[in-house]
Amino acid sequence: MVSQEQRRRQLAREKFLRQQQRRTEARRKARLRNSVIASVLGVVVIGSVALYTTGVLKNDDKKANAAADTTPSASPTSKAPDPCAKPAAGSVKKLSWKKEPAMAIDTSANYTMKLATTCGDIDIALKTAAAPHTVNSFNFLAGQGYFDHTKCHRLTTDGIFVLQCGDPQGTGMGGPGYTLPDENLKDKSLKGNTYPAGTVAMANTGQKHTGGSQFFLVYKNSPLPPSYTPFGTVSAAGMKVLQKIAAAGAQAADPTSGNTAPNATVVINKATVTKS
Repeated sequence: MVSQEQRRRQLAREKFLRQQQRRTEARRKARLRNSVIASVLGVVVIGSVALYTTGVLKNDDKKANAAADTTPSASPTSKAPDPCAKPAAGSVKKLSWKKEPAMAIDTSANYTMKLATTCGDIDIALKTAAAPHTVNSFNFLAGQGYFDHTKCHRLTTDGIFVLQCGDPQGTGMGGPGYTLPDENLKDKSLKGNTYPAGTVAMANTGQKHTGGSQFFLVYKNSPLPPSYTPFGTVSAAGMKVLQKIAAAGAQAADPTSGNTAPNATVVINKATVTKS
């Protein structure tokens, strides 16, 4: 007999899969619409406008490769006081690359990532040997200042419990221009289709090998299939920061993106990766 808790977890997973399918279809329609628009522009305006059209297509390619959010929308919780400080001065860099960076880390060494956020520092022990491509990418992106001044755009508070970050656009559609292979999907910590609290994992589009720069931090055990590269573990002090963010609740879902933004102003002032 299926227990109430098992049924709740099953419904959460089904809701997650339905949302993934809707987002994939929305991105497909957006690419088709942009393609039609570009074609019309090419017919109406000839010559110098061709350069502009090329720019539109390049931008559309970036969207097609962007890593989408991975989690279902959360039920909004009541508005709580913002527990976080004002963001540091500065703006998000608009950076993009055509291919994954060359391997530059020592895969036999230990690396840590520090997210200096408006809500407190979140230290993460990275799983270098198990997820070398992912860790190497984060080392590269952090070194480029890619994550600096970016907002964590999603907090889920029902069924799945994660804070999602890493999108310079803050919409769930941004990415670095390249994708990463899935790694470490048989990590011993992933038992019973559950990502345990403290896990840091890659977001993706729902398809294989589509991770980019977006990642999520699990603040409470969350039922998810082992499809998202687990590449780090949050420190005990970092978990307290996550719990503080979660306690402030989430906003109602954005009608355009479906994101449930945290009530707390969670901004990564600075991200650094350090070899230890």
